[in-house]
Amino acid sequence: MEIVFDIETTAFDFASLSESQQEFILRYAEKEPTELLKSEKSEEAIRLLNLYPFTAKVITIGMLEADSEKAFVLFDGDSKEDWFSDEKHVKYKAMQEIEMLKLFWEYVEKSDRLISFNGRQFDIPFLMMRSAINKIRPSKNLIKNRFDNRTHLDLLEEFTFHGLIKKFNLDFYCHSFGIESPKGKGVTGMDVNQLYKAGRIKELATYCSDDILATFQLYKYWKQYLNI
Repeated sequence: MEIVFDIETTAFDFASLSESQQEFILRYAEKEPTELLKSEKSEEAIRLLNLYPFTAKVITIGMLEADSEKAFVLFDGDSKEDWFSDEKHVKYKAMQEIEMLKLFWEYVEKSDRLISFNGRQFDIPFLMMRSAINKIRPSKNLIKNRFDNRTHLDLLEEFTFHGLIKKFNLDFYCHSFGIESPKGKGVTGMDVNQLYKAGRIKELATYCSDDILATFQLYKYWKQYLNI
């Protein structure tokens, strides 16, 4: 069983971090020579907190089973709310982060291979560290060998021939290969924190499903033309 997956994350409030953690995050900003530069660097450092598993949490995990093309998105929520999109053929289900992580690793254990876009550098390390923080042991180590794609195929690694050529983002590859881009619907990764704070988690769940559907199309393209 091959599973295409993607995650979205959101940062904790900066004020919720310990004083020493705040100092560490802002350490380079404090070295700037002017107050304006300090302010700009501080804002940038805080804006990027959603990239680190110690300052952010998982709010969506999307998974698509490649053979059946069945897809579902787990998203952050207290209720047991779920719905099905007839248009996208995707099921959406609300649960807490710890439940999402446990279910993700259950699927990983059953899978033969996971497919991601930039999963080696971001998604998998983030999931592994968030799991450890939540006292969950990952069922597999999916980043052991960069050049072995048998258990985890990272399309960004494949499209750059493991760093030999320039990297582009998912949107760029989608346009290049004639695939509908998830970024063309008005939401990008930069909007995630604001949308989450505004309570628009369903939009983020839908955005995550668009990402896995686009990644799946890229995977089929790679499989047909570049899996040599």
